[in-house]
Amino acid sequence: MNSTSEDSDGSYKTQVLLNVYDLTPLNNYVYWFGFGIFHSGIEVHGMEYGYGAHEYPASGVFEVEPRSCPGFMYRCSILLGHTTMPPLEFRAFLENMATEYHGDTYHLISKNCNHFTDDVATRLTGKAIPGWINRLARLGRCLVQLPPS
Repeated sequence: MNSTSEDSDGSYKTQVLLNVYDLTPLNNYVYWFGFGIFHSGIEVHGMEYGYGAHEYPASGVFEVEPRSCPGFMYRCSILLGHTTMPPLEFRAFLENMATEYHGDTYHLISKNCNHFTDDVATRLTGKAIPGWINRLARLGRCLVQLPPS
């Protein structure tokens, strides 16, 4: 599947896809209630980009073959829109964004892989990722802010 096309004037129109993965088989049961624990990556120009944790103050952004992120079970792809950014410009854009997503700043509730893909999608297409993908983190954030009883 070729998701990039070049117009006669040299401009690009490339699909921006969100690839969603299950972190647990339990998702098969709770998905229908709008819950689940998901990983997501952004696919642009034939490669997928994600964000993960590590202990170093360096980028946690990584690149994989689309729909094959190690350690996760692929669920679906969602077309988020298109970008006209050519491959080299996109690479520079992503390298710049990677400076904001260090592995040692990853946090399950406030700065996870889904926050990364939402940020990339919003900057590229003007659209956020679907709310159900990071619903559990938003719920966790609300619960953490509740005063103790």
